[in-house]
Amino acid sequence: MYLYYAIFSKEGHQYNVSFPDLDGAFTCGDDMNDALYMAKDLLEGWLLVAENEGDEIPPASEPESIQTEKGDLIVPIQADLKLAREKHESKLIKKTLTIPQYLNDIAVSYNVNFSQTLTEALKDKLGV
Repeated sequence: MYLYYAIFSKEGHQYNVSFPDLDGAFTCGDDMNDALYMAKDLLEGWLLVAENEGDEIPPASEPESIQTEKGDLIVPIQADLKLAREKHESKLIKKTLTIPQYLNDIAVSYNVNFSQTLTEALKDKLGV
């Protein structure tokens, strides 16, 4: 488990995100929620690449030592590389489930992809 601090700088409605401890680690988001998602995704990706390449992973700075501009936010971002690796290298598994028939009938009439819908709902419910 890794914990790094990101600097969130608001520019208009957008947030720019940087990780001062990670060389070249910059991203942005359309709003705070999007910026948080992008920051976590960037941190996981940066660390996974470093690990795969055998690069040294720098220690995280303490938040009080990070230089910021007025209005910037320092936000802790956590990355579980075991989970991130599983997410990026995941294989599909088959699940059997039970739903009410009326929902099935409506979904079939709308050509709903059940696997895609369940995957999206689980990601939303679990925040991943």
